[in-house]
Amino acid sequence: MKDGPRRGGGARALKGRRCVRGAERGRAAIGRRRLEGGERGQAAIEVLGAVPALLAVGLVVLQLLAVGYAAVLAGAAAEAGALALAGGGDPEQGVRDSLPGWSRARARVNVSGGTVRVELRPPSLLAALSRELEVTGRASVSGP
Repeated sequence: MKDGPRRGGGARALKGRRCVRGAERGRAAIGRRRLEGGERGQAAIEVLGAVPALLAVGLVVLQLLAVGYAAVLAGAAAEAGALALAGGGDPEQGVRDSLPGWSRARARVNVSGGTVRVELRPPSLLAALSRELEVTGRASVSGP
């Protein structure tokens, strides 16, 4: 016999461990195969379920961007109208000239004293939603 560390239990114990471990591995592999077969196509279904939600979120983001852009346009148009008013020109024409083509038909201009108020409806897929999201820009000038 050699001198050295003993490896414990001998060949029988080692053989018994291998059998138990091998059986456990076999059962785990069978369980994985069953799961894989039953979940085939699940990822595709989950993606199809997520597409409408992603489209809805995208449309909401685009609508918010349109509202923000309309607010900037309304403010700039009101300022242009107030400058036209201060220069003795027609404030409504100044507002219309400062707006891009698509927004001219969606704008309402009110002039009261030295204040020009522009109400602008942002583009939207739903007309009722566009009316609800209407933005206002105001600019005032004072006399000399």
